[in-house]
Amino acid sequence: MKLTQTKEELRKALGELEGSVALVMTMGALHEGHLSLVRAARASAQNVVVSIFVNPLQFGPGEDYEAYPRDLEADMALLGTVGVEVVFAPAAEELYPREPLVRINPGPVAALYEGKTRPTHFAGVLQVVNKVLNLVHPDVAFFGQKDAQQLALIRTLVADLDIPVEIRSVPIKREESGLALSSRNAYLNDEERIEALAISQALIVGRDAAARGGAPDSVRALVRRHLEQAPGVTLDYLSLVDPETFGEIESGTAATRGLLVTAAWVGSTRLIDNMEVLFHE
Repeated sequence: MKLTQTKEELRKALGELEGSVALVMTMGALHEGHLSLVRAARASAQNVVVSIFVNPLQFGPGEDYEAYPRDLEADMALLGTVGVEVVFAPAAEELYPREPLVRINPGPVAALYEGKTRPTHFAGVLQVVNKVLNLVHPDVAFFGQKDAQQLALIRTLVADLDIPVEIRSVPIKREESGLALSSRNAYLNDEERIEALAISQALIVGRDAAARGGAPDSVRALVRRHLEQAPGVTLDYLSLVDPETFGEIESGTAATRGLLVTAAWVGSTRLIDNMEVLFHE
């Protein structure tokens, strides 16, 4: 496993590889959810490249850019257990030697849900995704389903800009308790970790209600009620959307598949989660 920290070091390391390349992009503070992406990449290509970069462009004013957990040594040790050829861990100055003048407009979906709360977030995400895809030139890139809106926007970026890479998703990795794995879980104290379980539990209630024949409006209302009544949880948003377009699904439509997406505060930590629901007449 070779650690590269400049674009030139990355170029040389990639030049030594033979065969197909799979990319996994991360912001470090790696956990089992990230490793599930790496394992999927490992199974799909002869070489795996992992990027570790806390991207300043996707953090808004007052967000946790400076406090975001960083531990490259621990991340490298974890990656050594799953088989990675190249790690790219640049400093911010390496990827952004000056303020970028050319910016990516992520389109109208980026103003919804996560984008409504964090209006500059997805522009920053797509900027760095486009940048790293152009540096690595992978055959396939893996992203987690946990960031469902981000995944949809990355698929749109690749399609609209004709970037020659296949985008694949990996299901959400959860703790035994049901809590979605996240680097931000490290911010939760013991009491808050228990309170945070209400998020996944509410989504399961909605999934089961849809499976029993519940209409979209009733499923959405049921999940919202559970989250609003959960001790220690402050709801940011809850929506039932089309997984591809992220348009809201209403009762009376012909939808057979939807995605419950939510964000909520537990203490001072903002957590996101989502779950697929299948509707039956």
